[in-house]
Amino acid sequence: MPAMGGVRSRVALLGAIVGVALTALAAASASANVLLVGTYNGIAGKYKSIQTAVDHAKSGDWILVGPGDYHEQADHRANPGPQPADQPAGVVIGTPNIHLRGMARNGVIVDGTLPGSPPCSNSPAAQDFGPLGPSGTPLGRNGILVWKTNNTWIENLTVCNFLGGSGSAGNEVWWNGGDGGGRIDLNGFWANYLNATSTYYGGESTAAAYGIFASDSTNGSFNYSYASNMNDSNYYVGACQQQCNTTLDHVWSQYSSLGYSGTNSGGTLVVKNSEFDHNQDGFDTNSQNNDDWPSPQDGSCPNGQVSPVTGTHSCWVFMNNYVHDNNNPNVPGAGVAAAGPVGTGMTISGGRNDTVMNNRFDNNGAWGALFLPYPDTETPPPDAPNCRGGIVSNPSNLCLYDDWGNALLNNSFSNNGFFGNDTNGDFGEITETAAPTNCFSENTDPNRVTSSPPNLQRQKPVCNGQTVPPDPNPRLTNQVACDSQFFASLLPTGAEPCTPGSSYPRRTHVDMPPLPTSQLPSLPNPCADVPKNPWCP
Repeated sequence: MPAMGGVRSRVALLGAIVGVALTALAAASASANVLLVGTYNGIAGKYKSIQTAVDHAKSGDWILVGPGDYHEQADHRANPGPQPADQPAGVVIGTPNIHLRGMARNGVIVDGTLPGSPPCSNSPAAQDFGPLGPSGTPLGRNGILVWKTNNTWIENLTVCNFLGGSGSAGNEVWWNGGDGGGRIDLNGFWANYLNATSTYYGGESTAAAYGIFASDSTNGSFNYSYASNMNDSNYYVGACQQQCNTTLDHVWSQYSSLGYSGTNSGGTLVVKNSEFDHNQDGFDTNSQNNDDWPSPQDGSCPNGQVSPVTGTHSCWVFMNNYVHDNNNPNVPGAGVAAAGPVGTGMTISGGRNDTVMNNRFDNNGAWGALFLPYPDTETPPPDAPNCRGGIVSNPSNLCLYDDWGNALLNNSFSNNGFFGNDTNGDFGEITETAAPTNCFSENTDPNRVTSSPPNLQRQKPVCNGQTVPPDPNPRLTNQVACDSQFFASLLPTGAEPCTPGSSYPRRTHVDMPPLPTSQLPSLPNPCADVPKNPWCP
């Protein structure tokens, strides 16, 4: 561990940085304009649509939105925004230092359905599938898109029913620093008291994809937010290399293929005080050689630094979370996200140097937590180096990312593995190469800690960088392949990836539960920090 003097100096430096930032924010707020959309407490604002207010806002301005159902359609304009044409959105923010805040979290709705439809309608006739692309098929739609723009806040509102299509769409709220570019071009993002959901499922090709999403972006946070009913994942942080500098705190995630996914996202990334339940797979971070490159996912602290949270060189931390009842196959699902193993609380798939500590894993029918290799079978895009950070394996397009250096520490497990298949239990590990050891220590279960292979806590109690032989763990490999059906499409027709007697829940239909609005409180004071205006006198 570092000397206490070093910790104090870093804390003092952090305090100075925060102080400067707050001073700058106060100065900016003093000269900022407040643009009012809709009506609040009987006082009408100047603007009727959020996009119109965004178009008139200057850097540093606030946009307040009164309760109402806003069917925003920037993507249907002649000039849909500065982003690429295949990333259409209802609201596009291209000006830095903008605060967009609803005055009521559950009452301000940015709605992807057609104008005139009831709020977040699930009727097929109400859905807007977006403008047509070059092939003549709908591109889909994003909800609120922040395009390569620094320091933006989106707070205290609901976004729903922005659906997928042939473009890069289906993201309810997206901080986009240049999707697929392999570089970070967005610095500063904050999501507070947001809801992101969908009520409509008409098949995988048009389903809503991600709830709250940040890619190619750094220095941000998601706080006190809720997301559900996504085809891929409720929360996503990706393509930020070892420079993510992102925190998820007090978020709630339900009813999706993955409660969270993070591809090639590392360095300082902290997920804490949050709940992941009733998903297919509660939480997943992985390495892939796709458009969210550069790979791999690596939780090491940048420049050899030491994390003040872990006291080690691991700055990617999953801590103080409640991960339970992720046994739901009847969720939207598409692509590799649909291959998340149902009944699993958490998977680290081809990830490295991540720390999982002080969490509760309860009632996950397959496994509480898994450390796994990730065999990426996707064809990489032209601008992604072939199999960066992985191992080329057969078939020739498979890029294998092994898991190593991860720590599972001081977690409590209860009633995991009740599906009763071979190796189902509290936690497990598969490794394919000789690499720095994963470690397992101080994890508890009121009955008996179960792991695959058995006795992991005795065999690998310390992450000390020691290289250990691989353990392909064929029993666990067979069960994960059966549960996820990951390789089913590569097998000969009629072949079955499951060993005899194995049984996991399979999708029979798709449920789209409504928002639990009674449990989703608004920002305590929506006028807090806002410059004086008719709504906030």
